[in-house]
Parts: sequence; C-alpha cells; structure tokens
Amino acid sequence: MKRDESWSQKYDEVFEFINTHHRNPSKHKAEERGLYLNWLKHNRKLYNAGVLKPERIEKFRKLLELSEQYRHKNQYE
Repeated sequence: MKRDESWSQKYDEVFEFINTHHRNPSKHKAEERGLYLNWLKHNRKLYNAGVLKPERIEKFRKLLELSEQYRHKNQYE
C-alpha cells in the first residue's frame, strides 16, 4: 500500500468515526487515541505548518470543519 492510499484510508476512518459518534476521538480511550487522535493531531500540525501535501489540503479542511462542529464545549460557560 502506498502512502497516499494509506493516508486516504485513515482519513476515511477518522471521518467515519466522527460522523458516526458525533464527537471527536478521545484522548482518554487508548484505542481511539492510537487509531484516530494521533493521526488527526499530526496532520493538523502539518497543515498549520504549511507542509501538508497540496492534494490533501482540501480533504483535510473538510475534516477540520466536521471536527470543529463536534468540538467539546465546557458545560460551565
């Protein structure tokens, strides 16, 4: 499997997870942290640094928008 195929597969998995569970991956659950959260954080760092590949930027923006939609809100605010 090539890196682009691997990236697309992981993207689809993370997108499906957020759509299905209506929340972002948890840092407190080891299976979610290892499978989804670390990938999401790493790619967010690449995106913010401006080194994410151009063909991945638009797809990742969609994922960030979905992630922002289900962002955790503090109940006391």
